[in-house]
Amino acid sequence: MSITRRGALAGFAGLAALPAVAAHSQQLAQAPFPSKPLTLVVPFPAGGPADIFGRNLAQAMSPHLGQPVLVENKSGAAGVTGVDFVAKAGSDAHVMGLMSASAGAIMQSLMPKMPYDPAKDIAPVILVVRVQEILAINSKLGINDLKTFIAHAKANPGKVTCGSAGTGGITHLAIELFKRETGTDLLHVPYRGAAPATNDLLAGTVDTVLLDISVLLPHIRAGTVKPLAVTSDTRAPLLPDVPTLREMGFPKVNSDNWYALMAPGNASLEHRQKIFTAASAALKSKEVIDAYAAVGGVVGGGTSAELAAFLREEVEKWAAVIKGANVKLE
Repeated sequence: MSITRRGALAGFAGLAALPAVAAHSQQLAQAPFPSKPLTLVVPFPAGGPADIFGRNLAQAMSPHLGQPVLVENKSGAAGVTGVDFVAKAGSDAHVMGLMSASAGAIMQSLMPKMPYDPAKDIAPVILVVRVQEILAINSKLGINDLKTFIAHAKANPGKVTCGSAGTGGITHLAIELFKRETGTDLLHVPYRGAAPATNDLLAGTVDTVLLDISVLLPHIRAGTVKPLAVTSDTRAPLLPDVPTLREMGFPKVNSDNWYALMAPGNASLEHRQKIFTAASAALKSKEVIDAYAAVGGVVGGGTSAELAAFLREEVEKWAAVIKGANVKLE
């Protein structure tokens, strides 16, 4: 048999197999979902608040999906690395992930080029949790309320220091938003995380910080840190006596950190709906509500459409802050 004839016969054999391949693909598409354990990507290291939110959600979703939901930590680039992993999963809804405010609404205005297209490569499923933030000062400063602090800052432009968890993160942008709305000129001091910023606040190296409530709560309860205001629309359940900036006349200063559940952008609507139904039920469970509350998290919810609209609003809000303050990544 000639090489040409052998190749032709092989080609015909391949063509004959095409209907079988197509039938197999159709069977996979029609297979019950989920058909195997699912992966929930947490885009931050194990042990932190994001990990707590993710692991409690995964555990509570499993019974509603009939499959285990396994957590995989993929940190880096302010949460972008983990979201990128989910975006690259194509149409496989067995892979889903948490998306933080940084990756979901901030980094696309700061990074020269995102590794994925936020509008196409990820699909919003449901808002998982909001984490309120606190503007706090060292108790030794002797300032007891927001009005006095603002007056002090205006009397000392560029001299009052305010620490954040890092340049370009939500705590930094919250400071810039606070400065814009209150007409103050605070000196931003970026740290590599919330822990060193808190340590320097306790040591008196910085005058104030704006950080997630979970980070500051133990020091507030110990009396070493004085909370001035919650940068949210509602008071923090764990600190009901601390007023919001909205109450104090600054309604635009809302810097809730948040985490949302997302699926790959090409995942089918049917599969995404099953994930949504499981997540929605999980977020209503007492176990999840209590676990989130213990670290300052307020359980989310709502529809996928509402989350998509919220994401658009967040992108627009933080893009304006970034442009106005000329924020650049280090």
